[in-house]
Amino acid sequence: MAEHVGERFARALAEKDAAGLKLLLRSDVDFRAMTPGKFWEANDVDVVVDETMLGTWFVPERQITNVLSVTTDRVGSLDRVGYRFEVKRPDGEFVIEQQAYLETDGDTISWLRIMCSGFLPAS
Repeated sequence: MAEHVGERFARALAEKDAAGLKLLLRSDVDFRAMTPGKFWEANDVDVVVDETMLGTWFVPERQITNVLSVTTDRVGSLDRVGYRFEVKRPDGEFVIEQQAYLETDGDTISWLRIMCSGFLPAS
């Protein structure tokens, strides 16, 4: 069975694979996200990947050390992917979870909404 586009997205994010993320997202992706401290909006793949995801959320000093889970499903007309990562930061070890809802044009994500738990101390 072919890997779900949402799962490919989560794995590319965990690997901090900018080129892979950009191949999965349409150049004019309709992107919105909510993290504990901010709302994010963009319609440009470079802004979404380089500035938001890898330039703010998962900067180099935030090392994703383990993919704890990736789950996919369908909610009405939307695809859903949930993923949980272990992250090592200079101030300790954390767990972060995101739920993403997406629409695709075949294998390319055209519409993406993400809700983030924030970095929670690992127990």
